[in-house]
Amino acid sequence: MDTIEKLKLLSDASQYDLACACGTRGGPDHRVRGGDGSWLYPVSMPGGGYSIMLKTLISNVCNNDCGYCPFRAARDVPRCTITPDEMAKLFMDYDRQRGLLGLFLSSGVVGTPDNTMELINGTARILRRKYAYRGYIHLKVIPGASDAAVDEAIALASAVSVNIEVPGEKHFSALSQKKDFLKDIIRPMRRIAQLTDKGTRYRRVRQTTQFIVGAADETDAEIVRYTSGLYKRLNLNRVYFSSYQRGLGSEAIPGERRDGVAAEDGFVREHRLYQVDFLFRQYGFTEEDIQYDESGRLFIDKDPKLMWAERHPERFPVDVNRAELPVLLRVPGIGPATARRIVKMRLGGARIPSLSGLPLKGKRLALAEKYLTC
Repeated sequence: MDTIEKLKLLSDASQYDLACACGTRGGPDHRVRGGDGSWLYPVSMPGGGYSIMLKTLISNVCNNDCGYCPFRAARDVPRCTITPDEMAKLFMDYDRQRGLLGLFLSSGVVGTPDNTMELINGTARILRRKYAYRGYIHLKVIPGASDAAVDEAIALASAVSVNIEVPGEKHFSALSQKKDFLKDIIRPMRRIAQLTDKGTRYRRVRQTTQFIVGAADETDAEIVRYTSGLYKRLNLNRVYFSSYQRGLGSEAIPGERRDGVAAEDGFVREHRLYQVDFLFRQYGFTEEDIQYDESGRLFIDKDPKLMWAERHPERFPVDVNRAELPVLLRVPGIGPATARRIVKMRLGGARIPSLSGLPLKGKRLALAEKYLTC
């Protein structure tokens, strides 16, 4: 293959890693395929609007046995590797043509974790030193990578990530016999947290991770507990969730053995976990606020914020002229931006005369009205 053919194959393979997730249905916030087959991912900017990121693997060669992965060692699929020099030159060509926001670079395991990290870090090293590139680079840290390899990735990157995959050692052992959960996954995550903590040299480097939802027999309650712990103890900036796609994995893992589970249910489950994640990061919710059914699953038919409101009738109705921001954020239908606008409307002692004067309309207003008073 020439370099462009390799990029097409490797860019396609990178779709299973969601540490910069977005949909595929079109529009400014969805990924698009470039003319040469590469995938270009939009990333929202702090000041509004979107910029574009090139997202790819540097290799889909892999000697790991992860049961959920379509590129595990046992699969007979076309394989290729791009060298760090090729990848860096290719990216700079894209950047000159399109003005990219940055690069997201991951890989299968080529030989050993540190050998693979040399391919990943080597690309970033060339971009930073040879091309003097100062833009955004997200590097995937390969499970089992040495401290030295992790340290160099942090020194070169704007963001790094290790995929946790499942909540805990028991579920992890159902997916892989080659990797050790504590040594290969948790150890490098702790190393990253230590080096990027407040007051350290690399405090601006972000750390993210990803769960593969439904590949093992984990419950939503277990995933939520781990997610909360990752934010509290390892200072993660973002947790992502990817619904396991049956048919891609090994028949030996729980995700392939389940009968009667519709693919749509898996995606709804993924969606509910993202809602919980937003409640943690933007609404002030804690692990104790989340409700589950008798099997430890989030409710399919209601979002977790609405479930909390229905279980706490004593907290409602909320007076829109008196409630502080954290209280407004608990009201179904009101998000962070709307809550801040309501607080701003009351500055200087001004009053909101009726619920129709709220910065809400349609279904959101109809929902919020059930929990509000003036």
